[in-house]
Amino acid sequence: MTDKVGVLLINLGTPDAPTAKAVKAFLAEFLHDKRVVDLTRFIWCPVLHGIVLPFRSPKVAKLYQSIWMEEGSPLMVYSKRQRDKLAQSTGLPVALGMTYGNPSIDSGLAELETQGCNKVLVLPLYPQYSATTTAAGFDKLAKVLKTRSALPELRTVNRYYQHPGYAKALAESVQRFWAKEGESEYLLCSYHGIPQRYADNGDPYPQDCQASTALLNQHLQLPEARFGMSYQSIFGREEWIKPYTEATIIALAEKGVKTLDVITPAFASDCLETLEEIAEQCQEAFIEAGGERLRLVPCLNDDEAHIQLLSDVIAEATQNW
Repeated sequence: MTDKVGVLLINLGTPDAPTAKAVKAFLAEFLHDKRVVDLTRFIWCPVLHGIVLPFRSPKVAKLYQSIWMEEGSPLMVYSKRQRDKLAQSTGLPVALGMTYGNPSIDSGLAELETQGCNKVLVLPLYPQYSATTTAAGFDKLAKVLKTRSALPELRTVNRYYQHPGYAKALAESVQRFWAKEGESEYLLCSYHGIPQRYADNGDPYPQDCQASTALLNQHLQLPEARFGMSYQSIFGREEWIKPYTEATIIALAEKGVKTLDVITPAFASDCLETLEEIAEQCQEAFIEAGGERLRLVPCLNDDEAHIQLLSDVIAEATQNW
């Protein structure tokens, strides 16, 4: 049998449609994962099904409606473009699987199997490692593998923020944005948050984010007064890793910062958390606090430098295989 290498890209996932029904189905799968919410099921499940899903699903559906693209959810649209461009640039079969929703990790792995791939590189599209994202994807993959008699040889990528091309691609995206739109007084790196308790229990995500921020500024060389980092997408009542993004942008406005740009280095693709939470909700909070303009620097999406970075990661991870 001739060895054939394939690549399975993993991302978090997105609802199939911007409707309350589709959002409810997606959130139910997502929020049932113990990697995401580790509360005792006896306590969490009644809260999830009795309060969170009935009340949150219609609200979140309206938010998705505000960002939905003609081709579908932005996360899905950009993920498919990344898949197609990476297949072209690497010459390898590349499939897409979402930890929650469609296309599933099961279907992505099956797609590679039908193409004769007996070696599979698993590449989660998370530059920084977290148990809530990277490990959750690996959990779902392991569950899928339990159903198969013949397993492919596997390699995995845990993180890729440390690859030189990552910070370089981010910096170039900021510089292009500024060349076109003009610079702002301050650049904030906003990362998706996790509960502080998860970090206390050993999740290295905060350290990965801090290192990512430092690597980016090695290229930009911004003074401390013009550059910082924070964490967004806080959910629930417990303490999450700080500083919080919304509190940070309000504090910046109150200190007299009038123009603010926000980049989201933890997201490989623009999605609800960038296009709605940052570009709309945070912009509103910033202006209410006295700021004049908040802009979102787009994610790397299917940008040429991003595809080159991911191609390099794939080439290095599949070397001598």
